[in-house]
Amino acid sequence: MRSQAITARRAILVVFDGMQSLDATGPAEVFATAARLSAKPLYEVILASDGGGLRKTSAGYAIETRPIASLRPTRRDTVLVCGGEEHSVRSAIGSAALRAWLARAEPSVERFGSVCSGAFVLAAAGLLDHKRAATHWAGCALLAKLRPQVTVDHEAIFVEDGRTWTSAGVTSGIDMALAMVERDHGRALVDEIAARLVLYARRPGFQSQWSEALVAQRSASTVVEPAVEWARTHLNSKLSVESLAKRAAMSVRTFHRRCASELGTTPARIVAQLRVERAKTLLSTTDLSIKQIASHCGLRDGAQLARLCRRALGVSPAEFRQRFAR
Repeated sequence: MRSQAITARRAILVVFDGMQSLDATGPAEVFATAARLSAKPLYEVILASDGGGLRKTSAGYAIETRPIASLRPTRRDTVLVCGGEEHSVRSAIGSAALRAWLARAEPSVERFGSVCSGAFVLAAAGLLDHKRAATHWAGCALLAKLRPQVTVDHEAIFVEDGRTWTSAGVTSGIDMALAMVERDHGRALVDEIAARLVLYARRPGFQSQWSEALVAQRSASTVVEPAVEWARTHLNSKLSVESLAKRAAMSVRTFHRRCASELGTTPARIVAQLRVERAKTLLSTTDLSIKQIASHCGLRDGAQLARLCRRALGVSPAEFRQRFAR
């Protein structure tokens, strides 16, 4: 038992009343499943809160927690602050004891971060300053406004910046936890965890919160859906606004207006987003040349792909591939 205590990492999930339950239970199940499948004490999962005791989730049920003050941060710890509804997050931010514990823990632990709107708790304590961070898409603009010192990534489902890990929202906490386990114990175990949890796919951190599939699904009940779906499956074609408007049986002006009102963007940006998503997938999962990937995405050449990647991702296609190739 003594050797087990030494080798096991701790996954400390910091919660509060009104937390989004899946922000905590999703990552918790990933870490716990890693231990079960390996039959080794790889992780000890701890749910902690200011004061401990029962904490009510946004779903209405309560979860037992340990007093966070009773935990001494160590180099084997992963500390993640979970998210919740706005009033609940504000209450957590208002806890001086919680902020103080997080500030003490940050320089001492192996990894430190948040799930969903938990990023606001870290940001309020100044723990995300001068770092790149993710949060739920609905809170990105507010986080950037409230804490300009934080570089908010509006796209990624999770971000790793040194020892700091932050995720976009809800199920993306599962993706982030899987990436942590892979870093600790390798891909084979993580693939087994994903299979055991019946995950449809493992998503890398660069995956956009608005993936091409989500764009199509989000528009499924709108009159622009046929055009978006056709564009998604014909990216290697030259997709003009006129051709998309025709697919939607609208004038160009009406199509622009519908995209703005129903999807909050322009036809050109929809197409660019779909092409970036396709390029990211091909760069990370295939050995196709940059020229071939550009062609698959409906772009003239590698130079046009490079311009698109730099504008949308901040890096060249080659740099992106180097970072994220599987």
